Amino acid sequence: MTTATITTAQGTGFVRLAHGTDWLTVCDRALLTPGRGVAVLLPDGDQAAVFMDRAGQVYAIGNRDPFTGAYVLSRGLLGSTGGRPFVASPLLKQRFDLATGACLDDEGAAVPVFTVRTD
Repeated sequence: MTTATITTAQGTGFVRLAHGTDWLTVCDRALLTPGRGVAVLLPDGDQAAVFMDRAGQVYAIGNRDPFTGAYVLSRGLLGSTGGRPFVASPLLKQRFDLATGACLDDEGAAVPVFTVRTD
């Protein structure tokens, strides 16, 4: 799955995730704290982890850590390697690329990525 992010002025508007054929409004952009994540319960019962990096870019990935099965990625630490933003799981510390969902520490693991729109 690939991601596309459409961004407007930082701190204004709403964060929306592509979910099925619709855009799901998840929060006011001003409520996101740079460097921190929030968990979002989706209509189908699944969860997403939404992050805003310190540059104001918003990302959304699946909240379930594939190594433990726990829904904790929204509580992970943000960082970057080679200019690519990632979140490190708070449990076992595996790093997941926020743009692609790929695990940077295990090629066989990944999390879903949601297309994000801020407007």
